Amino acid sequence: MPSTAMSAERDGTDGRECVIALDVGGTGMKGALLDRDLNTLHALRAATPRRSGPEAVVGQIVAVLRGLDASAVARGLTVRNAGVVVPGIVDEETRTAIHSVNLGWRDLPLAAVLERATGLPVALGHDVRAGGAAECRLGAARGARDAWFVPIGTGVSAAVFSDGRAVRAGGYAGELGHVVVEPGGDPCACGGRGCLETVASAASVGAAYAARSGREVDGAAEVAAMLVQGDPDARAVWDRAVEALAAALATAATLLAPEVVVVGGGLAESGGLLLDPLRAALARRLSFQRRPDLVRAALGDRAGCLGAGLAAWESADVTPSPRPAPC
Repeated sequence: MPSTAMSAERDGTDGRECVIALDVGGTGMKGALLDRDLNTLHALRAATPRRSGPEAVVGQIVAVLRGLDASAVARGLTVRNAGVVVPGIVDEETRTAIHSVNLGWRDLPLAAVLERATGLPVALGHDVRAGGAAECRLGAARGARDAWFVPIGTGVSAAVFSDGRAVRAGGYAGELGHVVVEPGGDPCACGGRGCLETVASAASVGAAYAARSGREVDGAAEVAAMLVQGDPDARAVWDRAVEALAAALATAATLLAPEVVVVGGGLAESGGLLLDPLRAALARRLSFQRRPDLVRAALGDRAGCLGAGLAAWESADVTPSPRPAPC
């Protein structure tokens, strides 16, 4: 059984092979050296300098990859491949970061850029699809052929797996956060109105509570705490978010019939406070459809990095090419 403990390190001095795994987020990066069983041989974290622009972000990715490569050499490890996963719209087949609002790039051939800069072969992926792959292989959706991974944090996204394969659609699949749940509702950063993200993201839950109660809060976790204490404003905001999530998931159940929906991200940290009413609200909306099991994610914030490691090993095994020469 593969270990998924990202925090534990081993002394890799016996010449074993490894891959580099890097999960690039809007505020931070999580990197690791992973052996074939996805045990962590070395791990590090770094800030994402997004306020300094896309070139600075790419520069930081390069620096982290080089640092992990050097750590592998110091441990006597041979790096087979690097897996890098990023947010936004990502086309894994063309190895292109098509668009990221948070990181500021568009149509960037990121894998090729990183290969030239580091001399490492790079498998590029999408952070949520990578996290979903890890949950399907190692975590809460293990054994399911039809599954959705839905992280709810600053935004809402989804990784869709149908008949055992990831649905990518050129990088555009899985934008659950932009399913309209309140027609004519609040404006969304995407340009639409009433998107799921405007109602049920962790950021939106916190903002809605502040607008309703006149009291500022530090995100959805604080709203959840006040819900437990019986705060009526917290109840109203929470119920609205749950109903919106149920409406979007009912659409998912009707179109693609997942066996299981794995809910992750910050909002899922509330556990049954979210999942219990969400199960009930979803059940009310379904009749003939397959009823998915709603479960909490098992891998936490390790999922993206583990998924990057999976992609790196898969790429290394399919195309065991020599390292490109760094520029």
